[in-house]
Amino acid sequence: MLQRIEDIDAALVDRLQHSAFKYFLKYSNPENGLVADTSIGGVPASIAAVGFALSSYPVGVERSWISRAEAAERTVNTLRFFAEARQGEERHATGYRGFFYHFLHMDTGHRAWNSELSTIDTALLVAGILTAAQYFKRADDETETEIRELATFIYERVDWRWALNKGDTIAMGWKPSSGFLRWRYHGFDEAIILYALALASPTHPIPQSCYDAFTSSYSWMLHGEQSYLYAGPLFIHLFSHAWIDFRGIQDKPMAERNWDYFRNTQVVINVQRDYAERNPGRFVGYNKNIWGFSACDGPPPTRRMRGGRQPKVLGYAARGAPLGPDDGTIAPWAALACLPYDKQAALDGTKALLTTYPNLLLEGGFPGGFNPTVQTKRPEGWVDDRTVGIDQGLVVMTVENERSDFIWKLMRQSPTIRLGLERAGFTGGWLEGIEPEEVVRKVG
Repeated sequence: MLQRIEDIDAALVDRLQHSAFKYFLKYSNPENGLVADTSIGGVPASIAAVGFALSSYPVGVERSWISRAEAAERTVNTLRFFAEARQGEERHATGYRGFFYHFLHMDTGHRAWNSELSTIDTALLVAGILTAAQYFKRADDETETEIRELATFIYERVDWRWALNKGDTIAMGWKPSSGFLRWRYHGFDEAIILYALALASPTHPIPQSCYDAFTSSYSWMLHGEQSYLYAGPLFIHLFSHAWIDFRGIQDKPMAERNWDYFRNTQVVINVQRDYAERNPGRFVGYNKNIWGFSACDGPPPTRRMRGGRQPKVLGYAARGAPLGPDDGTIAPWAALACLPYDKQAALDGTKALLTTYPNLLLEGGFPGGFNPTVQTKRPEGWVDDRTVGIDQGLVVMTVENERSDFIWKLMRQSPTIRLGLERAGFTGGWLEGIEPEEVVRKVG
């Protein structure tokens, strides 16, 4: 008897999600919970990757990929490290004012490179910490009780108000040698989760006016006859969404247009696919099912390009559609990460990639990026030689949100997330008792 296509798709999705989860078991330090930024040996930890790991461990428990006891042990070791690590202005500190440096040495946890004290990456870490606290709720378990206590301590210590740096929006970062970075989170980007956490803080909250300032410079575009909130790189439409169920809830800018961030992401997927099909840059390999324009690494400088292209590549860049930048580099994890928003497009894209480029996977997971326009001995062209922690975590979480709504259900119950959204001005949907499943999931 032939296996049903639905079963084949489910098996493929399960295999890719499980491979993504394995990243956190292989590329982490179990003693302090730090997770390597990428799979390349010797790289430092990324605190954002730690946040994705902490959110992925509960998925692993529910999928029987890891025992609850082991997941709790990994989690409590992580939270102990961040609770006890040195907070100060000196070179070898781990953080300051409750925030943490973007990159940390895997063994000592000290600041790595000359990295900034990162507000968004701290927020992603804290989101993972709160996910763990929401999941490990057993009152009679000492480890799980400690997880909840440490989560409260770490979250309440973050001085979000200080990060405003006397402005009306949150600064992107700070360095002990030079102070605050000049850039702020202003206009649509991945920072909704950052503002929600800052607004909900019981100790150092920012005023609601800061969220209004954040949204005041939103930029809208048309796709066909549909107006949508623009941001070129795909990850912007996925990161906060991995934790927050945006189906049917609206802040002021969305309410004014009778729109929401979930449906916006659906339109963005269509924009990305349409751009790849049109392929205005005439890059090799693009089509309706092979797409994914986001922040990722890219090829080093080269003179060998297919299709008569001029040798111009961007290295690491936040690629986007339809306004670019674009140099032929595709983020191969992108289609699968869109599974909760457009299941058919995600499956078609994932299967097209694996059919066209059967040797693309690295350790069973998607590499950070690839560029088939770059001429190499491989049909894939240039392929990143590493997998990336935040990419793998995003896949674990978003795939699970499609399969079971698991992360979304968990975080809908989080008092912090609910309060942060309400203080930002969100109303409707599950915030008012309307089940998210009632929201239409497909944009025509």
